Amino acid sequence: MIDYYDDMEFADWTHPVSQTPMIKAQHPDYEMYTTGIHAYRGVSCADCHMPYITEGGVKFTDHHVQSPLLKISASCSVCHRWSEEEVKQRVESIQQKVYDTKLATEQAISLAHFDIAAAMQAGIDDQALTQPRQTLRHAQFRWDYVSANNGMGFHSPQETMRILAQATNEAQQVRLKTARLLASKTIAAEPKYPPIDTRDNATTAIKGFIDGTPPQLIP
Repeated sequence: MIDYYDDMEFADWTHPVSQTPMIKAQHPDYEMYTTGIHAYRGVSCADCHMPYITEGGVKFTDHHVQSPLLKISASCSVCHRWSEEEVKQRVESIQQKVYDTKLATEQAISLAHFDIAAAMQAGIDDQALTQPRQTLRHAQFRWDYVSANNGMGFHSPQETMRILAQATNEAQQVRLKTARLLASKTIAAEPKYPPIDTRDNATTAIKGFIDGTPPQLIP
């Protein structure tokens, strides 16, 4: 997917902090599902999300498309002979691990954007930042590929974690490269990152870059 968009030199938008051309993952739920164990076993979306119900002696598909956890006995329990509580715990355990990993990836990517912005403030030219931006574009697309999926990784846990690991690695590569670029300007200190711990703080930080009044990142 990334090669396809790179070959087209396509971007959905330019990130205001790092000036990186970005790609938006458009809900790749089916693509992720096809790499998981349920797809391998021939389980369809409807089997879990629209399980069979019986009414008036007639068996038909439930058209209230929803999480299987809301009707475990009709969905999961058809194949899995565990208690409903154990099924719920197994699913939520997978989702929690993916969620925690996704947040760690998100943190690395966010700081990488500010690292590139710091390099720009230090006078690093666009040519030197071309490769870091390209790597960051790939990292965020992979993070978004997971984030845009429903199920918080449950449809394919191993593939989800593989993609997040690759995204984190790419984000850290960007940070390492920009640190070296800053060092070439005799700047060894870490950039002064603005607070982004809440939605309001993140919005304020980004708004400065949009308005042309970004925070000073160079110590």
